[in-house]
Amino acid sequence: MMKYVNTLAVMLGLGCGLGLPTAHAQQQPVEIKFTAQVNGQPFSCGQSYKDIGSTKSTITPSDFRFFVSEVELLDAQGRATALTLTQDKTWQVENVALLDFENATGPCRNGTVPTNTSVRGTVPPGKYTGVRFTLGVPFKLNHVDPTTAPAPLSSTAMFWTWQGGYKFLKVDMASAGTTAAHGHGAAHGAGHGGGAASGFSVHLGSTMCASPSKTAAPTACANPNRLTVSLPQFDLSKQTIVADIGAVLAGANVDVNTPGTSPGCMSFLKDADCPPIMAALGLPYENHAAGLQRFFSAK
Repeated sequence: MMKYVNTLAVMLGLGCGLGLPTAHAQQQPVEIKFTAQVNGQPFSCGQSYKDIGSTKSTITPSDFRFFVSEVELLDAQGRATALTLTQDKTWQVENVALLDFENATGPCRNGTVPTNTSVRGTVPPGKYTGVRFTLGVPFKLNHVDPTTAPAPLSSTAMFWTWQGGYKFLKVDMASAGTTAAHGHGAAHGAGHGGGAASGFSVHLGSTMCASPSKTAAPTACANPNRLTVSLPQFDLSKQTIVADIGAVLAGANVDVNTPGTSPGCMSFLKDADCPPIMAALGLPYENHAAGLQRFFSAK
């Protein structure tokens, strides 16, 4: 009898957190803050920014949004713990979140009034010193039907086609050398030429996606164009993740668009405007090697 009591006590002790995790372990809430900048200045619809790109041009942005996914927190040893996102189905669904910095005012009139500048979720209690995430949408969610998908994957402004999937990053602007920002309604791959559209855009997404038809989801994409970003020294309580499009445009000529290509760089191949932009995003492009990503930093 005494042996039975002692065994029961040990089992109860383990179940109370002395050695075995319980199914209802307390979770630690997390909010990762993001901010959008242009050459170190806060992004704002209607504001103009000088000294952009290789020609030191002046730009006026009209959109600034991007998807992040697969968010993880890192400990001092580099071990990763997945962040379970709050399923608000407005800005976050499954393991994907949309960061949206435009507010539909001024030149951002084709956007949306609500904004979202953080990623929210929970992790097991612990000491976390860094963060890692993907710029982009996971393949299994990248080729869904936006007309039936829950928000934020229902955003048609952030969707190209079944074959290409979503725009992982969407930044549009007018520059001193152009007359108007490229509108959000342009179709992914529409002639690869942009028609009469002007302005300069940075649209990142998957390309060369194999599928049996334009309305069928692909089985693979030759150029996934998803970027894994690791910030091993990041204080959740004090720091913010900065996304600076000025750093991405540093080596690009935003005043001139290569003839016969989409305005700016929209990830398509054979576009001479893309190599410096893709390199700054930390991605390879055709025969150009990936550079160090300059878009994200911790401050």
